[in-house]
Amino acid sequence: MAFESLTDKFSKILKKVRGQSRLTEKNMDEMLQEVRIALFEADVNFKVVKEFINNIKEEALGTKVYDTLNPGQMVVKIVNDELVKLLGSADSELTFEKNKPTIIMLVGLQGTGKTTTAGKLALLFKKKLNKRVLLAAADVYRPAAIDQLVTLAKQVGVDIVNMGDKVSPVEIAKAAKKKAYDDRYDVLIIDTAGRLTIDEALMQELKDIKDNVEPTEILLLVDAMSGQDAVNTALSFNQKLGLTGAIMSKLDSDARGGAALSIKHLTGVSIKYAGVGETLNDLDIFYPERMADRILGMGDVLSLVEKAQEQLDEKEVKKTTQKMMDGEFDLNDMLSQMKQVQKLGKLSGILKMIPGMPKITPEQQAQAEKEMKIFETIINSMTPEERKNPAILKNSRKVRIARGSGTSNQEINKVIKKYEQTKEMMKKMKNYKKGGPMPPGFPGM
Repeated sequence: MAFESLTDKFSKILKKVRGQSRLTEKNMDEMLQEVRIALFEADVNFKVVKEFINNIKEEALGTKVYDTLNPGQMVVKIVNDELVKLLGSADSELTFEKNKPTIIMLVGLQGTGKTTTAGKLALLFKKKLNKRVLLAAADVYRPAAIDQLVTLAKQVGVDIVNMGDKVSPVEIAKAAKKKAYDDRYDVLIIDTAGRLTIDEALMQELKDIKDNVEPTEILLLVDAMSGQDAVNTALSFNQKLGLTGAIMSKLDSDARGGAALSIKHLTGVSIKYAGVGETLNDLDIFYPERMADRILGMGDVLSLVEKAQEQLDEKEVKKTTQKMMDGEFDLNDMLSQMKQVQKLGKLSGILKMIPGMPKITPEQQAQAEKEMKIFETIINSMTPEERKNPAILKNSRKVRIARGSGTSNQEINKVIKKYEQTKEMMKKMKNYKKGGPMPPGFPGM
């Protein structure tokens, strides 16, 4: 995930600051020097770093942080507030028209994933915001882009204006606008052409589309992996078109994150959406406050809750949880619970959203995923009776299950042991709900 290295460094720096009983100008300067180095290593623009550090210094003096009873916490708050400002503060909201279609021009260089992002946006608007969406295939120079957008429209379940590659992009955009108005669509997304580099022909075409359809939003797609080149791209597009926002793709990658922290300050263009994976569901609304919390190692519980609400089957979760709390759940229920958790994404990504949770290595992530697959294969190799009543799993049954699942008795015993441990923990939790002592190993015990 982008910002991972920066998060590690900030967590260590702020932990040291929190441990200070008294803050002086000397240890404040030492902390700011470490912050400065961490930001440079994250590929944040030097002008942005300079102003960021100066703002923290001024804010610390203005709030008389040196004289407060808990200076460490005050510094953390100041750093957090300044990060939010860098990331765009309250400017990240998309503007939707009230009584007419919202027209979005999606622009960017070739190869950034613009067409896929058009599909992701359509799905997000339809699924999360309940909008009626129309796509327009205006990239006539890359026939594959038209075919790709047609396929995406079918997958997402939205309509598309496809006039082929013999009609000018301006005419396609105008026809799409007319259809959006005539058929009362909520949103029109125009997928425009890109180039490998910015040139006059590209910009003139985009300006002509802008003049003819008068879009509500002009969103630039930039690649988080491109570092400061993303900022330069945004500056050029903004100068020619007057951007209203940016979409940062590949924020799930190991990009250092400098572009995301530099782009708003240097261009005035806020990030409105973040690409966090390759599937159509992997586009998130960009919340500066939540991203600042994540960068500082404070987690992002709100986003995790929203993800759970969107991805999980509420009735199934309640039913299984109740059975677990009552001590009546079986291996079918345990497998169902595991599949629900898998819907939330990678384990490492989930843990990052929970404050105080340990970081796991890629090796640990791979091992956990491998064990979950084995777990599922073993349970699927059992009979309905064995899943319902694991107590009957004697050696002869285990041998049959091991043969059927391509595993071993030892791995089957692991599944049963995990099941018994979960059952015992739920039993203790049930006693606690009735007023008993908190089970050993729970926070605070």
